[in-house]
Amino acid sequence: MIPYLHIGSFNLPTFGLMLWLAAVAGAIVADRAFKRAQVDADAVGMVAVALVVGIIGSKVWHVLDTPDEFRAEHWRVLWDSAGFAWYGGLTFGVATLLLMGWRAKIGPLRTLDLLAPAAAIGYGVGRIGCFLSGDGCYGIEIEPVHIFGFTFHPWGMAFPNGILPITVPVYPTPLYEFGAGLLIGWWLWLRLGKPHGVGAIVGQYLALSGIARFLVEFIRRNPKVIWGLSNAQLASLGVVVVGIALTWRASTRPVDVPAKAREKAAAPVEKTA
Repeated sequence: MIPYLHIGSFNLPTFGLMLWLAAVAGAIVADRAFKRAQVDADAVGMVAVALVVGIIGSKVWHVLDTPDEFRAEHWRVLWDSAGFAWYGGLTFGVATLLLMGWRAKIGPLRTLDLLAPAAAIGYGVGRIGCFLSGDGCYGIEIEPVHIFGFTFHPWGMAFPNGILPITVPVYPTPLYEFGAGLLIGWWLWLRLGKPHGVGAIVGQYLALSGIARFLVEFIRRNPKVIWGLSNAQLASLGVVVVGIALTWRASTRPVDVPAKAREKAAAPVEKTA
């Protein structure tokens, strides 16, 4: 692993570098989404503000989720390069975007629809930072899997040089989440370009992202709290329910037709002789 890039006497954390690249990727996708929808607002500025607030929220959530760590390290845990909770970032980031969408007169839910693909892709890119730094977000130790009389040996990796080193092969869950983030972002981008009810895209984002996080938690190292589920899985179930509810609500609302689709429908049809 490469927790730091050594540039002369300066050590650049790869997690921070990938977090910056995630913000850039998200800003590019968000800007294109706004332009495609012909929305006159600062998408890049919204992403930047939501990112800063989301980072703060992810740290706050992590502290609340791991009180033992806070009691051991006190306020130093807030400045540690490890320990970021996705649901804290999601909650604080969404609340910030709702407010900015309302102030920009775009509409809170429509703003979330436009930014949902950027959020999924940005999250996926950011997970590469976890992978490169070896900050402990990887999975449990690899063991043979027995299914229907067959034995499979899943591929795994050790992180001996990570921030939180481990020398036995484990599931490289940040890579799985990277792939899931890109796939979800691609699907949402396609759906955003088609007629949809307001809130449908962010509803699908919440449902798909929640399902992806729920599944990957089975092979992560987070402690189980109830019914054999981790805190992240319990939060995932809530996120999936909210996502399904928003998607259902959007199906009962007037359809939002993307700008290009409106232009195509309004274009005069050429008559042929």
